[in-house]
Order: sequence, then structure tokens, then C-alpha cells
Amino acid sequence: MENFDIGIIGAGPAGYTAAFHAAAKGMSVVIFEKDEIGGVCLNKGCIPTKTVLHSSEIFYEMKNSSQLGICTENVTLNYAKVLEHKNNVVEKLRKGLELGFKTNKISVVKSFARIADANTILADGKTYQCKKIIVAAGAEPKTLPQLKFDHNFILNSDDILNLAALPKSILIVGSGAIGIEWARIFSNFGVDVTVTEFAQNLLPLADIEVSKRIERIFKTKKIKFYTGTTVEKIDGKTVTLTNGEELLPEKILVAAGRTPVQTEKIEGVTYIGDVSGKIQLAHFGIKQAIAVVEGVKFDESLVPSVVYGLPEIAWIGQREQDLQPGTYQKSNLLISALGKSHCDDATEGFIKILSQNGKIIGAHIVSKEASALIHQILIAMQNNITIDKLKEVCFAHPTYSEGIFESLWRIK
Repeated sequence: MENFDIGIIGAGPAGYTAAFHAAAKGMSVVIFEKDEIGGVCLNKGCIPTKTVLHSSEIFYEMKNSSQLGICTENVTLNYAKVLEHKNNVVEKLRKGLELGFKTNKISVVKSFARIADANTILADGKTYQCKKIIVAAGAEPKTLPQLKFDHNFILNSDDILNLAALPKSILIVGSGAIGIEWARIFSNFGVDVTVTEFAQNLLPLADIEVSKRIERIFKTKKIKFYTGTTVEKIDGKTVTLTNGEELLPEKILVAAGRTPVQTEKIEGVTYIGDVSGKIQLAHFGIKQAIAVVEGVKFDESLVPSVVYGLPEIAWIGQREQDLQPGTYQKSNLLISALGKSHCDDATEGFIKILSQNGKIIGAHIVSKEASALIHQILIAMQNNITIDKLKEVCFAHPTYSEGIFESLWRIK
């Protein structure tokens, strides 16, 4: 039997954050991981997807750069190299984590782990006695009854990252962050993309104006989509939608979200990250880990959401469709009003701010750099800073950030 101050099951963002913070406080730590260090986010989610997305954006921009005075004829795509680059990025970051574990004297057990009781973990034929146990086992792709994964024609978000070649056409079922980002990736690479969404708008968790803007962008990009629609049946390679449309996609990506890994909840054990059944975002799990180990609390109602690609999509706080008319004020600034957007040839999007009683209660951004911009709003909301105080801040020009400053003056 081995003894530790803390035992952690799952080495994704929530798990490894808890491990590093615990080790920094002088605790003895053991972390269990049955797959690769880094969890889904590093190996099958955030990092590899954004790496492939970046390659797709460069490819698209090079093919469409003549108006900028850059003539690139016969631009070709080597998708095998795209995957090789993706794998190299993931491996580099994974090795960094592994080195961090070693440097911080965190014991790593590459094995499935089972909890015997609130202080005992069984793994790899050994018993580990821990004063505290944290479970950060993550989530897995959600299945749909009519779309069972065969990992050849019907794919999940894990499968899609390892396709040896690009399909000529693809049907993406679901338009959350995974669906939107992969629709952008495939469209940038020239694949014929169709998206179905059961809700009445794309990206249904977003503010309604964001959803409508994404739908407009998809139309411009010639990405076909059907809302209020899902797959009714599949006969061979023929897909029939609930609206009667018949499609013949080469591949189907089911992007209907993820479901927490099934695990028995044991009293006295702490559950963080996706497995906790709360918000399925890496940064939410990271903050949970810090709260558990360091005691530094955070406001769970102020967790930013970001969807990547060009333009980025980001939001925080209240959505307009959830507010009663007449109880709030808003501003809506087109990104094309900013000089920087014209310099960057990135004029698509807007900054929308919602307020009550002189303070921001929500913000919704579709723009290049939206993932950075939303944090400026978040800091103001977190610290209860009034709009009048924010108006005193000097924003640099030309930047996208000054769009926030301009928006503050337009709140009505």
C-alpha cells in the first residue's frame, strides 16, 4: 500500500491543475490516467481541433488573398501534413505536462483506477491510500439512437481528428462549439458541408443575434444548414432528415455534445470538471480544481464561452432572449465600424453589450479576437465596475478593444 495526501483520477485540465497546485502546496500527489496525459482537451478536443482549424484558415486565406495584393496561384493542401503538425503540437504539450509531473514529484499511474472508499483507490493491482480523492474523469461523445457510431461512416469527435483524408462531403449533426468549428474547418478545406440542428437556430446556447449572424455567415460561406431538423433514418449511405430532405454524405459527424463519464458517486470524494455534471468547459474545470485545492472561489455564473474560427464567437452573462423587454439597455456596434477590422480584412461581426442599472450584465461578440475581448468585459463584470468608470479607460487605436469603448457610449 502506498500513501498520499491527495489522489486524482483523470489527468485532463481539471486533474492536472489540481495536481500541480497541490504539489506546490507541499502535498504528496498521485494521479491516475488510463489514456493519454492531458485528457480529452489536449489529445482529442480543444488543442488538436484548434491546430487543424488554424491550418484550414491559412489555407483559405492564401486561396483568397489576391485582393490584398498577394497572388498565390496553385495553392495545394497536404492533409497528411496538417495531421502531422497537429500530432506534433499535441505531443509537445503532452511531454511538457509529463515533465511538469516529474519536476513536481507527482506520481503518475497509467492505469484504470477504481475507488474502494473515500480514501482508497485501487489501480494496476495496487492499493493507494489518500487523505483526499478528486475525480476528474471527464466526458465522452454523446450518442444518438438513430446515429450509432461505426467509426467509419458515422463518426464522433474523436474519430474526426484522425481521418486519413478529407471527405468530399460531410453531414454534421449538431451546431454547438464542436459542430460549428468543424463546419468551418471542412468548409475552409473545400469540403461540401451540411449542418443539422434540432433547435430552431444554430449555436442555440448563444444570444439569438449571435445565432442569426452565424447563420448569415454560413450562407455566405455556402455551408448548408437545416434548423429544427435532425436525422430521421439512414438507409445505406442515404440520410433522410426529419424535414424530408435526402442527403448522400461521404461521412457523418455526430456533434451532439458530450456526456459525463459514468462513475459511482461516493460520499467524501470530490468530483470536478466534466464528470461533475456542470459546465463542460476546460477552464471551468480548471477553476473548480483551484477552488478545491487553494480555496479560491469563483463565480460560476461568469464563465466565458468561446467558439473558434474566423470570426471568433464569445459571450458572457445574460442573453437578450432571456430578459424581459424594458428591463435592460443594450448597444450593438458593427465590427466594420472599427478601422482595425478593415486593416485586417476582418469586418464581419458585432459587439453587443447588455446592461442594467449602469452595469454590464451580458456581452456577445462576433469578431476577430473575440476570445480576448470577452475577458475585458468579464473583468469589469467580476469586479462590479460601472459603465461610467469604464468610460474613463483609455483604449488604444486602432484595435478591436476600442470597439468595447465605443459600445459603452451607445448603450440605450
